[in-house]
Amino acid sequence: MSTVTTRIVLLVTSPRLPAGLLTAEAWDAVRAYPVYAAAESAQAAALRANGVPVTVLETDAQGLLDTIAGEPAVVWLAGPTGDQPFARQLGLRLTRDPDLAEMELMYGSWDPPGARLLDAVAVMDLLVSPGGDPWKREQTHRTLAPYLLEESYEAYDAIVGDDLGTLREELGDVLLQVVLHARLAEDHDESARWTIDDVAGDLVDKMIRRNPHVFAGEQVADLEEITANWERIKREEKSRDSVLDGIALSQPALALAAKILHRTERGAVDVPLPDGDGLGTLLLKVVAEARAAGLDAEAELRTAALAFADAVRAAERGR
Repeated sequence: MSTVTTRIVLLVTSPRLPAGLLTAEAWDAVRAYPVYAAAESAQAAALRANGVPVTVLETDAQGLLDTIAGEPAVVWLAGPTGDQPFARQLGLRLTRDPDLAEMELMYGSWDPPGARLLDAVAVMDLLVSPGGDPWKREQTHRTLAPYLLEESYEAYDAIVGDDLGTLREELGDVLLQVVLHARLAEDHDESARWTIDDVAGDLVDKMIRRNPHVFAGEQVADLEEITANWERIKREEKSRDSVLDGIALSQPALALAAKILHRTERGAVDVPLPDGDGLGTLLLKVVAEARAAGLDAEAELRTAALAFADAVRAAERGR
């Protein structure tokens, strides 16, 4: 007399997607076989709302095997964290006695790219909400401004140093600043309130508008035309009165000078460099000479300063 080997379908779903948003294969499975779960969850509620009974079974792997003995197939609805300890326990039990049942993993839904950003937003909401982190709750856009610059500089250092591991971490710190600013903005007065979705939505709209060669089927000849289109669309969006409008005035002075010279040249505004031998005027002329030679004055000075710092440390060690 043959015995029935039960098929256990371990159904794993993403907690970052709406409950009930499952693949057709997953829906077929939960409608065809008894469904068990270790605890109540949003997925269990969604299944019940769609006519699928879910039995909560607070037990270990052996308890499940005893409960489902004789069934041709069952579905184990994993919780938001995937029920990994339970799945590991069940897998070890079946390794020792494979005739008890066979287990297969089924993904009913999975995280799309960028899903962990939802976790970042949720964690930040907890930190800034009542009962969260007092320091973050006390911040404003103005008090956070120096940290945004600092984190951006640290990411820049990682790029210059070709340190991709550190870059990953530093970009996370930059992202923290973005998410924190957006969460603080949720508590503004209604006239000034916006959210992280507004930030992301504006970015998406901008990318689509400024890349018509990708999203509107516009034909372009080369990278120069793509750049020209970008600048043209940007000008139309901003309705600026001057070629200098929109320059970040708080950037380092050498970079600021280079940007002003670049915009002036691009806008075909014929203004001679100032005369005089003051230090500021001389530095501006040096930046202009660097641009003419195809050099980045900011980067060149940074390289020279760091080399000098290395020499200072070497001299200190040689004392």
